[in-house]
Amino acid sequence: MGPLAGVKVIELAGIGPGPMTAMLLADMGATVLRVERQEAADLGVKRPLKYNLLLRNRKAIALDLKDPAAIELVLDLVANADALIEGFRPGVTERLGLGPDVCLARNPRLVYGRMTGWGQTGPLAHAAGHDINYISLTGALNAIGRKDQPPSVPLALAGDFGGGAMFLTVGILSAIIEARASGKGQVVDAAIVDGALALSTAFYGLHAGGLWHPERGNNVLDSGAPYYDVYQCKDGGYISIGPIEARFYVDLVKRLGIDPAELGDQDDKAAWPRAKEAFARAFKARTRDEWCAELEGTDVCFAPVLSFDEAPKHPHLKARESFVEVDGVVQPAPAPRFSRTQPAVPTGPEAASAATVEQSLSGWLEGDVVRGWKERGVFGG
Repeated sequence: MGPLAGVKVIELAGIGPGPMTAMLLADMGATVLRVERQEAADLGVKRPLKYNLLLRNRKAIALDLKDPAAIELVLDLVANADALIEGFRPGVTERLGLGPDVCLARNPRLVYGRMTGWGQTGPLAHAAGHDINYISLTGALNAIGRKDQPPSVPLALAGDFGGGAMFLTVGILSAIIEARASGKGQVVDAAIVDGALALSTAFYGLHAGGLWHPERGNNVLDSGAPYYDVYQCKDGGYISIGPIEARFYVDLVKRLGIDPAELGDQDDKAAWPRAKEAFARAFKARTRDEWCAELEGTDVCFAPVLSFDEAPKHPHLKARESFVEVDGVVQPAPAPRFSRTQPAVPTGPEAASAATVEQSLSGWLEGDVVRGWKERGVFGG
């Protein structure tokens, strides 16, 4: 089920954006096989498997990639794949014998997706790093935060997942479409710094036009404007507002019962501090739920600030079935939606086990071939 039904992808196990790309493709119906290491590897936050949601919707096998027989098996799988995902530092798969040249020689139609932080080339290409470092280099982190405060460390949304996984996913899908027309595969070099920069394109345009203040908390979209911010309510909860458009702003001011003359012009930055104070007093007068009853569903661009516990219970997200429960774990449903080829409900993360090799490799290799590999001991115990 899903629009990518029939597409086959090999994932060389890693952390962060690589697994998320594999999850996104699997969520949309691709058959993804995760190749894990037999030896213990440091793959990020340790947790029970059922909570590692980026590993959902796919089978897994464990191999020793230092074993030439294991490399031979992976190349047999490559021959039947549309794409491969790897997230090692530049040069690692080449040293393993699974580099792009070797894989494309085995399967000329293969799309070879490479996920790194700094990219395959450049002075930093071989350095270690994480999301916070990549978005630091792009200017994005410097722009996130409040006035007179240090940059705010965000979740790994702009870097690992937005700048990394989403751009690798788009790159792989684009290259698969092209390969079906040309019969030729290619390498997709997806770097988090490149993706994070692409996400910042609009802001670079504002900066170039002199329309973006270089100091944090002085612009419309960075908490500078009183009408694009979060405010605390009487009960300690928070709400968000964002009526950038004049007619929406007028509606909000009217519903808050504030005299417009007290606020000054909406776009007068000199008036923003006193407007913020007026908004803060108004929102502090009621609880979050009371403001939801008053403003939710109107055109004032309003929403409560919900926690991960609260979001699945919100009526809008419940009505859209934006969350699913798999093995007792509530998690976001596959996105986006499709009118004709809607993906199936996800399956939970599965461990790589020698006992389930035949099931994991079903559709990849014939049964007698799999049994032959088992007899050679390539799957361990």
